[in-house]
Amino acid sequence: CLEDGPVLQLVGGSGRCSGRVEVLHQGSWGTVCDDLWDLKEAEVVCRQLECGQAIAAPGKAHFGPGSGDILLDNIQCSGSESHLGQCPSSGWSDHNCGHHEDAGVVCSAPGGDRARLPFPDVVLRLTDGGHPCEGRVELHYNGSWGTVCDDSWDLLDVQVVCKQLGCGEALAAPGRAHFKRGVGPIALDDVECVGTEARLWQCLHSGWFTHNCGHHEDAGAICEWWLADGKHPCEGRVEIYHNGTWGTVCDDLWSLPAAQVVCQQLGCGAALAAPRSSLFGDGAGPIFLDDVRCTGNETNLGQCHHLGLSVHNCGHHEDAGAVCSGT
Repeated sequence: CLEDGPVLQLVGGSGRCSGRVEVLHQGSWGTVCDDLWDLKEAEVVCRQLECGQAIAAPGKAHFGPGSGDILLDNIQCSGSESHLGQCPSSGWSDHNCGHHEDAGVVCSAPGGDRARLPFPDVVLRLTDGGHPCEGRVELHYNGSWGTVCDDSWDLLDVQVVCKQLGCGEALAAPGRAHFKRGVGPIALDDVECVGTEARLWQCLHSGWFTHNCGHHEDAGAICEWWLADGKHPCEGRVEIYHNGTWGTVCDDLWSLPAAQVVCQQLGCGAALAAPRSSLFGDGAGPIFLDDVRCTGNETNLGQCHHLGLSVHNCGHHEDAGAVCSGT
């Protein structure tokens, strides 16, 4: 073991509590190799720096490669040590690493926030909505489901959620527990996405489980979801979201080219059928489109010829449907 607690700093993160682990030794800063590096070592670093709990222990130079010597390798902490020097290691400068293996840490305290980390074990879902592409935003991380606070929540954040779930375009970003209050921890707060992120947790945020919210502020998402009450997401009654309401399409002139447009827009493959006469059950709410005529090459139903929004002579017993080849 190293007898004295080394001086540490975290470099390349968003503040003093996240970044590449650097150690001061004999007047020079060096890095730590990620061999055997995990949350136990990160916990000790966060404790030594008074940065709260360890949230992640990214390796492979996640915060960029350092320079200078690689000072420590094969560190093995129990997680209860008060400083990194109490953990066994290979000894000063004894390593078989390159800077592409520099170890990093993300802590829960301010300054350990806003990290853009992959967290591959996180699961995203929408709950308590009318279909799988709307509902309260929930994340499963570190053994429990948690919600997202609606502070700074907007359509760009929902765009990332919808894309991640394969749910088409973002339609609305309701807050204030629009889809009822969740339970358990509040996993994320102050989420700020640019809209191009692949995962919600890659957006800027306040850090895992760091928030100033209650469940009355749980964030929600409403994404495109046009097919309802089918056996799988790529068949069902065609529904359109407009002005805060879901509505249906009348089956007058409804045909396979129109269903093809729907299937293409949803990423559901080719149209197999264009059911009429409310085959998938009667919808509710307004009937938004009637006499829809498509060539099949349009990118969305709005580009097809129709009578105009909410202009129709139909009832819900005439709701149109689509059956696509995808599932």
